[in-house]
Amino acid sequence: MAVAIRLSRQGSKKRPYYRVVAAEKSAPRDGRFIEQIGIYDPRSKELRLDHGRYTHWVSCGAKPSPTVATLAKKNAPAEAAQDQQA
Repeated sequence: MAVAIRLSRQGSKKRPYYRVVAAEKSAPRDGRFIEQIGIYDPRSKELRLDHGRYTHWVSCGAKPSPTVATLAKKNAPAEAAQDQQA
């Protein structure tokens, strides 16, 4: 079972928001997922991500989509950012 961490579109027309989910790679974009890890609102640029669960899924072999990887990197906790700089 190949798992991907990706965005699942929610909301209404012209007012999208996205769930950050861990889902099987073959599942539809807005379909079945294993776990919801966070929420991203592109209109307000707000990301609420459970970094502990994100790290858990990546350590289990889940591949984040390019967009999710960029968002997670920009919103990394302060201690993780300091570790990367050292």
